[in-house]
Amino acid sequence: MMRFEDQDSIPFNGFQGQDNIPFIDEWRQEEPDDIEFENQNSEDEDSDFMIYEDNIIEDVEVDMEDFNLNIDTKAEFNGCQSLGGQRNEDNDEEEDVEDSLSDDSGDNRKRREMIKELGKQTLCSADKVDLHALETRRNIPFTKNDKSRLTVVCDGTVVLNASGVGGPTSGKKVKGKDVNPDKVKCTWKLHASRSSEQDYWFIKTYNQKHICLQTRKIKSCTAKFLSKRIMDQIEANLGLPIRALQEQLQSTYGVSISEEKAFRAKALATINVAGDYVKDYVLELQKTNEGATIKIDVVSEPVVSSPTRKFKRIYMCLGPLKKGFKAGLREFLGLDGAFMKGLFPGQILSAVGVDSNNGTYPLAYVVVESENTSIWKWFLHCLAEDLDLYSNSNFTFIGDRQKGLLPAIEQLFPNAEHRFCIRHIYQNMRIRFKTIEYKEYFWRCATATTIPEFEAVMIYTKCYFLNELLGRAISDMLLNNLCEVFNSKLRVPYEESMQCDEGVKQVSRSINFTRILEANTTLASKYHARWNGGQKYQVKVPWNDQHVVDMDKRECSCRKWELTRIPCKHATASLNEMVDNNEKVGELYTYVHKVYWLDTWKEMYSFKVEPIKGRAMWPKSDCPTTLVLPPHNKAIGRPKKKKEDYCRGKD
Repeated sequence: MMRFEDQDSIPFNGFQGQDNIPFIDEWRQEEPDDIEFENQNSEDEDSDFMIYEDNIIEDVEVDMEDFNLNIDTKAEFNGCQSLGGQRNEDNDEEEDVEDSLSDDSGDNRKRREMIKELGKQTLCSADKVDLHALETRRNIPFTKNDKSRLTVVCDGTVVLNASGVGGPTSGKKVKGKDVNPDKVKCTWKLHASRSSEQDYWFIKTYNQKHICLQTRKIKSCTAKFLSKRIMDQIEANLGLPIRALQEQLQSTYGVSISEEKAFRAKALATINVAGDYVKDYVLELQKTNEGATIKIDVVSEPVVSSPTRKFKRIYMCLGPLKKGFKAGLREFLGLDGAFMKGLFPGQILSAVGVDSNNGTYPLAYVVVESENTSIWKWFLHCLAEDLDLYSNSNFTFIGDRQKGLLPAIEQLFPNAEHRFCIRHIYQNMRIRFKTIEYKEYFWRCATATTIPEFEAVMIYTKCYFLNELLGRAISDMLLNNLCEVFNSKLRVPYEESMQCDEGVKQVSRSINFTRILEANTTLASKYHARWNGGQKYQVKVPWNDQHVVDMDKRECSCRKWELTRIPCKHATASLNEMVDNNEKVGELYTYVHKVYWLDTWKEMYSFKVEPIKGRAMWPKSDCPTTLVLPPHNKAIGRPKKKKEDYCRGKD
């Protein structure tokens, strides 16, 4: 039990310090309560007591209000001692003496109780003072803050004038000017100290009463201080909007918080929540998902023994995704890049495949510092190692006009087919050709499957359309929507949970190719096929058009069967003619490539991505190297000087 001695509770007997405190008990013993004073009016009995009438000094009237403004009525108390653990009887007797001598007013009693509740602390945190300043809405700066002393006072003031506190501010004029009202500092004060760095902190002075007014502009309400208060909230919802966070903080604490301060507070909280868990995260992924390939590239340091390395880029491809992509039997990948916004800016490059249902199948992605030829080559080289691709592989890529992507593919895979996204080509062309008629002709050229059909509708320019595509990709896809969908999921914070069992339950057995077959069967009933006596059929269609179908090679002159490996309407009409001639045809789905079969789709998703545990249960990496964030190079924006000069009226 700590014992705090307050000078306000000691009878004023001159100027006493801590050394004069034992004088209290002696004074009480010399003057007991039962002393009887004899009559002191008799000059005969007490000859030493004489009155000189000539030297009598009259009483002086003192204005106590003016006196209190110039004298500190609440002096600091000294003699703070730590008596250790438990309270003994001697302490009780000393406290009883103090209570008997002290003023029993409510303010002093509450003040002593508050000091006793504070007690002694090993650590002295400034956040408690900042929190008190925020809760009381007052500025409380540190006047002393060193290893042994800590003093904080309220920075508020009270305006006093001739009429008293809160009166009118107008006063007497002196030479045509108003008299400035007096300002009195607030009485709130806290002082703590300790004898050494290993000792406890003791509260020596604490006056908890504020006489100043509250304010909405708190200096201690910084972004760093607010980030500690919202850390749990940011961890639960990383996508919390800045405006919503700003309004919540203002309504909670009742102070003014700018949007920029709320943004900085969220950024600091995000850093504390995310932390440096990259190496632990990699170990957890490799532990739960067997066969995962994760590569972290750092900036080389001239000093090999340096404990830090700057993060450069990271490549991720999970083992189940690699096995599932190979089981899909479709050598087709979409490549795209997107900017990462927020606290950790950069770029993300992704590789996305197509499943048996013509759906999106994410395969791998990298987080890089920029986009150029060398980075695309590094990404494609990592993909080639995981997918067993060689320089002579007949693979198919589709992508936009990314920086450095075209030369990277030409250097690593010279035999690969590179398609361009038609939508991005149209977006670039519509700058000069804005008419609706051009758009119709453009898409007719893009979807033309034969060269004569293409030349019939070709008007302006020639690009990579269906008439020039090869059939080895088993897809007639012209849009790179695969990567666009995948990137849209990566741009917003979300909890990724890939459970393929639930996906199998949600997707029915009649997947996309069955609907295509049904549509072709409906149209084939209007066509007339003639058999040539071998494996070929001549199919006559309306509008004086006809095509040749080769059932042995499973090809049609319209090239749709060759591109998609799904029987087109002309091939379906030929199969109907074979049924009429009592030939053994079998089921229609046997003429569809195995890529579209439901068994292939199930095998593709049979390799499940295993979930991971929380950060607290991740294995700790024993790598001594610390990863440091790389410097972010901002893109060149619009020059500001010309705009500022124009607004100022300069030429």
